[in-house]
Amino acid sequence: MDWSMVKEYLPFLVPLVIAQLALFITTLVHVLQHPHYRFGNRVIWSLIVMFIQFIGPILYFAIGRGEE
Repeated sequence: MDWSMVKEYLPFLVPLVIAQLALFITTLVHVLQHPHYRFGNRVIWSLIVMFIQFIGPILYFAIGRGEE
């Protein structure tokens, strides 16, 4: 991969990385602050969010988040 190719895609990659980081932090904070989950527990959801990037946080908000 050539550096010029990376520079070409940089305007698309930076917002994607920022969005991923914001989603990751928001989800991890939510997992750590809330005690109730529909499926699983705090440890399982923390691991899913950390190791399955992008899909893990979406899964948590779609099926894992419990009642407030």
